[in-house]
Amino acid sequence: MSFNQNQQATFSISDLSKEFDITTRSIRFYEDQGLLKPKRRGQTRIYSLKDKVRLKLILRGKRLGFSLAETRRLFELYDADKTSTSQLHTMLELVEEKKSALEQQMDDIKVVLMELNSAEQQCREALEAEANSEAKSA
Repeated sequence: MSFNQNQQATFSISDLSKEFDITTRSIRFYEDQGLLKPKRRGQTRIYSLKDKVRLKLILRGKRLGFSLAETRRLFELYDADKTSTSQLHTMLELVEEKKSALEQQMDDIKVVLMELNSAEQQCREALEAEANSEAKSA
């Protein structure tokens, strides 16, 4: 981290890479997607505190299952409305969608687990019946 002439914190790509434990390639990808907009000094990227916060939000969104398009949409809403009202409403909609999708996945997993338990029980019963049959014929 360093400070520019206005005493604002700036970060190199390696600073952010180390802090967030991600590759510099990932950071460049987010930049290519328009989610980060570092300044440049020659070939060197100079990331602002805003870029750092956005990177943190991108990674948090990724953990929560948000697509990059959804994250970009939230950033665009924030940039257009600094009061965050529309961003917060959109975020609530996205959270509800994610929760609903996860609840459906949990229901699907429960059904598959029941089917696996049933198949396992049938296999055990068949093995036991075979063992009993072999014991009687011996």
